Amino acid sequence: MQRHRLLQLSTLALAALLASCATPPTAFSYKVPDQPEGSSGYTEKPGWATTRFAVAAANPLATDAGYQILKAGGSAIDAAIAVQMVLTLAEPQSSGIGGGAFLMHFNGRDVEAFDGRETAPAGADEKLFIGTDRKPMPFYEAVVGGRSVGVPGTVRMLEMAHRQHGKLPWGKLFEPAISLAEGGFKVSARLNSLLATEQHLKKDPVAAAYFYRADGTAHPVGHTLRNPALADVLRKIASGGSKALLEGDIAQAMVDKVQKHPTNPGKLSLGDLAAYQAIKRVPICSDYRANARDFRICGFPPPSSGAIAVGQILGLLNNTNAAQLPLQDGLPSADWLHLYTEAARLAFADRAQYLGDPAFVEPPAGNWMSLLEPAYLAERARLIGQTPNAPSMKVAQPGIPGGVKTSYSPMPDQPEYGTSHISIVDSYGNAVAMTTTIEDAFGARQMVRGFLLNNELTDFSFAPTDAAGKPIANRVQPGKRPRSSMAPTLVFDKTTGALVMSGGSPGGALIIHYTAKTLYGVLNWGMLPQQAINLPNFASLNGPSILEEKHFPAATVEALKARGAEVREAAMTSGLQAITRGQAHGTPFWMGGADPRREGVVMGD
Repeated sequence: MQRHRLLQLSTLALAALLASCATPPTAFSYKVPDQPEGSSGYTEKPGWATTRFAVAAANPLATDAGYQILKAGGSAIDAAIAVQMVLTLAEPQSSGIGGGAFLMHFNGRDVEAFDGRETAPAGADEKLFIGTDRKPMPFYEAVVGGRSVGVPGTVRMLEMAHRQHGKLPWGKLFEPAISLAEGGFKVSARLNSLLATEQHLKKDPVAAAYFYRADGTAHPVGHTLRNPALADVLRKIASGGSKALLEGDIAQAMVDKVQKHPTNPGKLSLGDLAAYQAIKRVPICSDYRANARDFRICGFPPPSSGAIAVGQILGLLNNTNAAQLPLQDGLPSADWLHLYTEAARLAFADRAQYLGDPAFVEPPAGNWMSLLEPAYLAERARLIGQTPNAPSMKVAQPGIPGGVKTSYSPMPDQPEYGTSHISIVDSYGNAVAMTTTIEDAFGARQMVRGFLLNNELTDFSFAPTDAAGKPIANRVQPGKRPRSSMAPTLVFDKTTGALVMSGGSPGGALIIHYTAKTLYGVLNWGMLPQQAINLPNFASLNGPSILEEKHFPAATVEALKARGAEVREAAMTSGLQAITRGQAHGTPFWMGGADPRREGVVMGD
C-alpha cells in the first residue's frame, strides 16, 4: 500500500515537473531560503520525484544550496561543493572543511573515486594512543584535544574534482555558505539536542562561546546563529583555493590549536597541511544479481572498508536462500535476519583482518577483489547455517582469500561515529555519492576560525599489535589514512550501463549495514528509495545481533535468540540519502529518499 501511495505521488509530481524541463539555467545568484526547523526524532517523509536533477542532503539548507547550484546549470560536483560548505555551518557536528570525505562520481561514461581522507601527521607513530600505563587510552581521552586530529582533506579533494568536472566558477559555490554564515541560520532541533547532551565541547572556550549561551545552555531551536569567522575562511578559500586553508594564517591557527592544547596536544604541523594530496582511486565494483536483473555496484576502495564489506554481505546472501524469504508485515523476517547477520559477521571478520590504507597494507592474495571473488564468497557462505533453527556462529573468523595467509592480526573492535552523506544527479548525466566526516560528533571538540577539527585518527587501531606482537593492519603510521566504513555507492544496470542509484549513509561502522539494507530493499524487494530507507535498521559487527529498538516484534527477537545469537536493541540513527532511476507511464524520472531519523530532504526539478 505504501509503495502504491508513493508511486502515485511520483506520478502526480511528474505532471507538475514536466513543464519545467525546458527551463534554461540562469546566472547563479544565491537566495537565502526560508529556514524550516528539522526534527531530530523520527519524521515521516513522502519521497520526492524529479525529472531533470535531484540533490539529497542531511540538512534542508544544504540541500537547497545544491538545488540552487543545479538550477543555475551547475554540475553534480558543483552542487556537492556548495552542499558541503553549508553542512560545515549548519551540521557542524558531522562534517566540514576540517575533516575528510570520499566521493564517488559518474561522468556519464566512467566511475571515479576521489579520496579526501585525512592522513596521520608525519610526527605520529603507532604508539600515539598508548597511555602512560602502556595500555590503549580510553576513547574520549584520545578524542578530545589535539592528539586525534588528522590532516584534513575534504577541500583539496573537492578542488581536484572541480577542476575535472566543475561547470560554475569555484568561488560561486561558496556563496550560499558565506551568505548563511554572515546573515545567520536557525539552530535546528537536531543540532540543539546534540549540543544539549554533549559533554566535551564546552571544554574549548571558542566552541563554548559559539554554541552555548552565557549560562552554559545550548542555543534554543530557532535561534539565529551567525559565524562571521567561518564566512571569512570560506571567502579566502573561494578566492585562493585549498591552499588558503592548508597554508598561511588559517593553517597556522589549526596547528596552534592542535600543538598547544593544554592537556592533550597533537602532532599536526604546517608541513603536514601543505603536503596533503587528494588521490583519485580505482573504484571497487562488483556484480550483483537480483530479481532476474544484473547490476554493477560500485563503491569506494581501501582505505574505506565500506564497498568491500557491503559487497561481501550482498554476495554472501546471494549464496543462501535469502531471496526466497519475503518480508513479513513489511519487515524482514527472523529467518532472513539470521542469514543477514551471519553474512555480516563473516564480512566484519575479514574487515578486521585485512583492511587498511593500500599505501601501507598489502591486499590479500595481491588484490582487494580477492575478498569479493564469487568462489571465495560461496566458500564462506557454507559457514552460514540455513536449516530451520540453525545456530548462529556468534563470532566469525576471517577467511583466507586466494589461499594466502596474512601476517596481520585482526583489529580489536572500537567505536566509530559521525558523518554525513550527499547524493546528487545533475541534468548532464553526472552523479555523485559522497560521504563526508569529522568522525565523532563535533570531532575533536576544537574550534578554529569558525569550524571544527576532526578526530579522525581515532579510526586507527589504538593498539598497534596483538598480545603476541603481531602487527595490526590499521595501526597508526606517519602519513597513513585510517580505515573507514564510509560507503558512498553508485549502482548501474550491468546490461545497459545506465545509472540506477546513488546512495549512502552516516553512522560509523553501521554505515555498512545502513547502506546494504537500502540496496537490498531497492534491488531485491523492489522498493522505492524512501521505503527502503524507512525499513528498520539491523546489523552485526561480528558480535551481537543489533536491531533498531521498538521496530521489531518480540517474536523476531526471540527467534534470533533461540538460534543462540545475543540480541541487542538500540537506537540506530542512520542518515540515509538515496536517489534512484524509475519510469512512470514511459517517462523516466528520479525518485529521492531521505532518512526520517534525521532532518534531510531531497530537492530537484
